[in-house]
Amino acid sequence: MRTTFDLRTLEAAPEGSVVSIGVFDGVHQGHQAILRANVARAIELGAEPTVVTFRRHPKRVILGRAPKTLTTLDHRLELFRAAGIRHTVALDFDSDLREQSAAEFTATCLIRGLAAKHFVLGFDSKFGHDRQGGAELLRELGHAVDVVGQVMVGRRPVSSTAIREATELGDLVAAAEMLGRPVAVMGRVIHGDARGRELGFPTANVNPMHSLLPPYGVYATRVRVVDDGPPLPPGLPSVTNVGRRPTVAEEGADPRVEVHLLDWSGDLYGTRLEVAFVEHLRDERRFEGLEALTAQMRIDAARAAEVLGSRD
Repeated sequence: MRTTFDLRTLEAAPEGSVVSIGVFDGVHQGHQAILRANVARAIELGAEPTVVTFRRHPKRVILGRAPKTLTTLDHRLELFRAAGIRHTVALDFDSDLREQSAAEFTATCLIRGLAAKHFVLGFDSKFGHDRQGGAELLRELGHAVDVVGQVMVGRRPVSSTAIREATELGDLVAAAEMLGRPVAVMGRVIHGDARGRELGFPTANVNPMHSLLPPYGVYATRVRVVDDGPPLPPGLPSVTNVGRRPTVAEEGADPRVEVHLLDWSGDLYGTRLEVAFVEHLRDERRFEGLEALTAQMRIDAARAAEVLGSRD
């Protein structure tokens, strides 16, 4: 998949494109329905399936604050690629872009820049100044548009907001149902203090490049190397601690995501990992000493292996 970050370097595919527009935070089941429809229409028209998204949430400019993100831009790009999107335009939503009318954005970016042949939008997709752009405007301008309806899980509408709420509450089942996959974080493995290795449980310290994490605690997880690490099989079983490590770290320490792989050992520094949360095992708590902590880590690892083994 090719990615464009600057409108000045935008190059349209010779065959034209089918375009979807949105933040797509989480790339949840509603978003996936849009992406599937985009790819199907692009195949039918012989065009390039294309997404226009934003590097950061537009609400950061519009409201001065933004919701916690479910997926970083890197994670979204990976999920777009996996869905069959061949070109993503990731724009900086700044004051200039905010003030651009929907008609002007359509003419300059979507038609002239991307040679859009067709549009596939979600039922609530809006763009341009004051969110005036959408399916109705595009049709008034003479463009063909498919609108994908709202996706429901049970009786609940799927939305990024609902998934954020479920994740923050620790309802991994509800969040996973709406996502169509487990709640996950993606980040690069960074150097830690090697405490886990000293205790016999070497960990990969993952820097989660977005702000939303499930509640602090220990989880049974599965790990996938994204694109630049050792060729490990996907879904490696692991046990992961999310939190501030109260037994060994100073009070007020930054939260960490520490992953112990159950069936593999080796050097993962610098590697991008996707860590999928399968089941909450226990809350994070302070132990009286390293011996008690190590004993609990053995229990956590055994419990994670049991949980993950039962779901193979």
